Amino acid sequence: MMKKIGFVIPWYGPDIPGGAEAALRGLAEHLASAGMELEVLTTRVKEFGSDWSRNYYPAGVTMVHNVPVRRFDVRIRDTDSFGKINFKFMQGLPVSYEEEKVFLEEMVNSPALYEYLRIHKEEYALYVFTPYMFGTTYYGIQAAPEKAVMIPCFHDESYAYMEHFKKVFSQVRGMIFLAEPERMLAERLYDTSGVAKAVLGTGIYTDFQGDADGFRRKYQMNKPFILYAGRKDVGKNIYTLLAYFREYIRRHDTQLQLVLIGGGKVEIPTELRDRVHDLGFLPVQDKYDACAAAEFMCNPSHNESFSIVIMESWLCGRPVLVSGACAVTKSFAIQSQGGLYFDTYYEFEGALEYYRKHPDIAGQMGKNGRSYVLENFAWEVIVDRYTQFLHQLSGDS
Repeated sequence: MMKKIGFVIPWYGPDIPGGAEAALRGLAEHLASAGMELEVLTTRVKEFGSDWSRNYYPAGVTMVHNVPVRRFDVRIRDTDSFGKINFKFMQGLPVSYEEEKVFLEEMVNSPALYEYLRIHKEEYALYVFTPYMFGTTYYGIQAAPEKAVMIPCFHDESYAYMEHFKKVFSQVRGMIFLAEPERMLAERLYDTSGVAKAVLGTGIYTDFQGDADGFRRKYQMNKPFILYAGRKDVGKNIYTLLAYFREYIRRHDTQLQLVLIGGGKVEIPTELRDRVHDLGFLPVQDKYDACAAAEFMCNPSHNESFSIVIMESWLCGRPVLVSGACAVTKSFAIQSQGGLYFDTYYEFEGALEYYRKHPDIAGQMGKNGRSYVLENFAWEVIVDRYTQFLHQLSGDS
């Protein structure tokens, strides 16, 4: 019988925001329900948007939705030093090897967690680390590389090119990717010749329906709209969406609206304030209802290792429009025949016009996407894939 699996993540909670965090929570809960012995190993920090030096949850083991979660203290950080170097990464400026070292030392870290991983590694079949760029992954892997498996959630971004990562990530036992383009990126950036690799995806909750009319009534949204769902910040390319939407309504006689849901803040241009509706976080059923009511879901982000929101749009029967610069979402759109992609304004406009003028085809593309999700990312499919791969890696196949 396989020993327990330890899932290592910087923060964990019952309602934690963030794509990688939500994916790991869903995976842990479903694997546990299927009978796998596992434990989440994490810090006491509340979530990504919290102070990474502040312990929020109590130390020790608690149960979160029937998953045992073991929490450890975090160390106090030098946030100024971290911030200066992070600014360089975000701006695409050169970062030295020594600056990388400071960046890794001054992000979220828990020496107590790393010591636990070293001391107790024989109690675990494997440690599964996610996502790639945090101290809990970088230092945690070094505590027991022979037990280390990554669900890295790689993006083609400045952090992924760090010299410090190249040696450490080549030593892990296995890597699990959410999409084929992510695997290709990993093989381009790191020496993974000795690493067992598998593209397994992640699970999507499929047992729901969207109520389009209910959304329109509740939010008084009686005009056609594009839906954006996700964090509202520069990194998600939302300002490009706003600029392209502004240009579209300038060039066309249309009542089309843009609805934004999710966390974060965005500056909406004055001339768009009667056309762009920022609804913030919605109850989960309202999110599904918004997907069903939209003309289509637009995810303009260049850096996605997966995209739960486009899957949810497909499950609600609506097509998607994604960035042509994002290899992952572009590949999903093509494989599923459930969406279009754009690189320029005129491609954005062309896709939008195509959906508006061909509602029957848009509806069929939504159905194509739904079939694609059910065949590839329903939880029962994902649980089988992960169980088999983890058993193989543990030598208990």
